[in-house]
This record gives sequence, C-alpha cells and structure tokens, in this order.
Amino acid sequence: MGFYKGLIILVSFLTSIIYSGEFSAWASEYPSKFINLMIPYGAGGGTDLSTRVLAKGAGKYLGQPVICENKPGGGGTIGPNLVLRSKPDGYTIGVITDSPIINFHMGELNFDPVAEPTRIIRWGGFLFGIVVRADSQAKSIQELVEQIKKSPQKLFYGSAGVGTPVHIAMEMFCSSAGIELGHIPYKSAPESCTALLGGHVDMISCDSSFIPLVDAGKLRLLATYGIQRADHYPRVPTTKEIYGFSFLASLGICGPKGMPQPIVRKLHDAFREATNDQEFKAVMKKLDMDHLYLNSEDYGKYVVERSDEIGKLVRKMGLNKK
Repeated sequence: MGFYKGLIILVSFLTSIIYSGEFSAWASEYPSKFINLMIPYGAGGGTDLSTRVLAKGAGKYLGQPVICENKPGGGGTIGPNLVLRSKPDGYTIGVITDSPIINFHMGELNFDPVAEPTRIIRWGGFLFGIVVRADSQAKSIQELVEQIKKSPQKLFYGSAGVGTPVHIAMEMFCSSAGIELGHIPYKSAPESCTALLGGHVDMISCDSSFIPLVDAGKLRLLATYGIQRADHYPRVPTTKEIYGFSFLASLGICGPKGMPQPIVRKLHDAFREATNDQEFKAVMKKLDMDHLYLNSEDYGKYVVERSDEIGKLVRKMGLNKK
C-alpha cells in the first residue's frame, strides 16, 4: 500500500506543477494548431469588426491562425460560457465584455464571471450612443425626452440584449431623465439597427455599429454615454453633460479557468503586439473605439473592482432578481 500511496502523491505533485505553470516545457511548443476565438455578438458590429482585425494580427505573432467564430445571444454571455466549458489548453479563448458581470448581478447567469475566466488582456472600449431614425421629430436628446414624456410607456427602444452595457446605459438614461420606455432586446447591435430602420422600435441604445448608418444620413445620433465627446461626433453631447451620468464598458479576451501561465503570457504578448498594427489602429479609429490596454494581472484586478461597481448599480436600479 505504501508504494501505491507514494505513487499517487508523486502523480498529484507532478500534475500540480504542470497546471501551476511551473513546468512549461510542453507549453513552449504552443501553439501547434489554430486557435478558436469566440465572439459573443453577431457579425458586423463593433466588437466583431475590431476583434477580427486584432485576431489576424495576433495570429501573425503566434505563428498560427486565430479563427473567429460568432456566438451571439444571451446578452453577450453565451460565448464566454462556451469558452469556460472548454479545455484550458489555450486553443479555445473568447472575447468578454462587461455583459456577464451585469447578468451575474441581475441573477441571470450560471457562472461566476469574476472567479472563473482566466483574464488574458483588456484591449479596448466601446462607443455607445442613443440613436433615432433620420426622419424622427427629435433633433436633440432633450427633444427626445419631451417626446417620450408626451407618450409615457408607449415608446420602445432596442438593444443588443438584456444585461448588455447598452441596456444598462439606457436604463440609467431613463432613470436620470425621469422617463419610461419599453425594451426590445435583439441578438446583436446590427440587428437593433435594422429594427430601427424598419420602424420596429422608436430608438436604440447601440455601440459603434450605428456609425455607417449615421454617416449615411439614415440614422441620427443624439447622445453618447462617454465621459468626453466622441472624436467622430464632436457636436453630439454626452449624457454626462446633460444628465450627469456616463457608462463605460471594456473589451477583453479570456480563457477557461486553470490555463497555464506560459500560455497566458504567449497569448497576452501576441494580442498586445497586434494592438500596435496599423490595420488595427485604423479600424479602432474608424469605429471611434478607445484602446484601453491592461495586462493579465491588472485586468483581473479591474474585473473585481468593476464587478463591485456594477453590482451596486444593478441593485440601485432594481434590476436584480429579488
């Protein structure tokens, strides 16, 4: 029995070394095949477009392609959930936003978005805004509020889904402006844009997916949620200017819990290098998205602090399940 007990202890010891990242010889050959990167929103939106360019650049530095796969739905939580259920070998990773944290505090998530994901890198932030059709009578955010007050509970807004940052931001707007709106969630920002164009909703809370349609004169941007005015739309006010609140959300890449640190470092370094590529910078500028870099360790600390902030906000707004 002593021999077998000793063997079990030895195997356990070696296993712990491998998964703690101390034994990394095997990781030196990573990656030896393509890497699957899940995008939690539909094709064509700001998240999708910027991620694909970033993945292209990272693949160049990794020596293997990073294949993007859209997994929309669940307010941006389906993709991360699939990532967390995969092997922690670095071949399945995914984009993650603040949506899982929001859904977690709303009581609509079956995993812990703070403790479970391995955070690899934070690389960007969204441009969010309130948008109406170009033929809308509301020419300003103040006019929109007056219009809503004249038709209480009769107007609807669309978003990329329940528990997404644009959903929370719009609810903050309603609370600050003293108005009530119905909410119709869609699977992605481009879908909400299509719904607005088709007259299925009266307005949308949306990421930078609206830019081509606003620039083409089909939609009108009334306000953004940032601290400062967007470079792309310097004449459009922020909700902070008028209603005293802002809402920022970030984009990052995560993997399953228990990923070896040598692999995390390789992925981090590759995506970090990719953010310096001119093609990536051009896309971020075109979408008016901020480059908000944090390394793996600092990203993990940020998530803890952000979760606390969002938890307080969700409870204050009464959006958590009782």
